[in-house]
Amino acid sequence: MSFKIVPFDSIYSKNFYDLNIEWLNTYFYVEPIDEEVLSKPEKYIIDKGGYIFFAKLNNDVVGTVALMPTKTKNLFELTKMAVSPKHRGLKIGQQLMQHCINFAKTNNFKGLMLYSNTKLENAIYIYKKFGFKEIPVEDNSPYVRSDIKMALNF
Repeated sequence: MSFKIVPFDSIYSKNFYDLNIEWLNTYFYVEPIDEEVLSKPEKYIIDKGGYIFFAKLNNDVVGTVALMPTKTKNLFELTKMAVSPKHRGLKIGQQLMQHCINFAKTNNFKGLMLYSNTKLENAIYIYKKFGFKEIPVEDNSPYVRSDIKMALNF
């Protein structure tokens, strides 16, 4: 099964929203910050110097991930990674992760960080597999559901 990873285009905004809302509703609930960012990805990610990528299988968008700039120069948050339920288990998430790491290195990012929840065991496994290390979650974490923060420094 061959798919390609493409950069953000506003025609994929609904895919970005739908893919992320699905997993949030499945495992947690949609926080106000999620609704705001997911419904306006250009305003909250692209226009602030971030990036969004999509995995496309034929003409269908089957996965997505975003890199959002943080307050630390050249450190980006890996966020909003989602794969369509019927396409999970095909290593699409891992390919999106590798794409982000390669992109970050090519663009001389200092590193990547992410917030997650230990309930998402498969995701945590993948993050560790790619070299992310657990770091302390700050008291004012932007996500109520996050109970783990991880970083990958280059």
